[in-house]
Amino acid sequence: MSPPRESRSELERSHTPDAIERRLGGGPTHSYLRDFIYGAVDGSVTTFSVVSAVAGAGLSPGIIIILGAANLVGDGFSMAASSFLATRAEDRQRERARLREESHIQRIPEGEREEVRQIFARKGFSGEDLDRVVEVITSDRRQWVDTMMREELGMATEGPSPWRAALTTFSAFNIIGLLPLLPFILELARSGMTGAPFAWSALLTGIAFFIVGALKGRFLDEKWYLAGLETLGVGGAAAALSYVVGYLIKTATGTMG
Repeated sequence: MSPPRESRSELERSHTPDAIERRLGGGPTHSYLRDFIYGAVDGSVTTFSVVSAVAGAGLSPGIIIILGAANLVGDGFSMAASSFLATRAEDRQRERARLREESHIQRIPEGEREEVRQIFARKGFSGEDLDRVVEVITSDRRQWVDTMMREELGMATEGPSPWRAALTTFSAFNIIGLLPLLPFILELARSGMTGAPFAWSALLTGIAFFIVGALKGRFLDEKWYLAGLETLGVGGAAAALSYVVGYLIKTATGTMG
């Protein structure tokens, strides 16, 4: 993975004293890219899987729409709820760790001070520099606790909002997940308007897979076309499997009938 490409003038503008002060003064920012990617990919995969299975079974567009819409609402809410609960659990774990470190500092300050000393000694500080670092950090209780959380426990001191994570997941799931249903909705609303709705659904879903993967690649400084093809391959495999299952069920049912 290559680093982000920025011109020297852009780097200089973002590293002036005023720019640095504004950036650091705003506090840490949290990315909800993971929630968007999970929601978008799962929404398109599961909805198109429903479409593929029902189409493979030879059922009508109306049934496809009903089952697809039920999937959007039910699975979308389920994913959003899972995202909310997981993010909130991380918040509570972080708060529990903070309270534990505060208790340790209150009860055994010298032991905690020695931990700070050894942490920064491992980073290469020694002598008066090490004494000064320990003195500065342990003179501020919040900074002391934050340091222990980051350096000893490997935990971030702040996390993303559970509500924003859930909303991002739900929105991505429903917006991208609606695409496989659109040709069938048009087919039902205006009979025969689209023609071959399953083919159009597959095309739209494939485009959605590729775009979501490409966007992920751009954010993560990966080759966007490879990231797009990767997501397209994973989503396409899931959809193909669902279609085969639907077709086999249709065949088995017809044989038994």
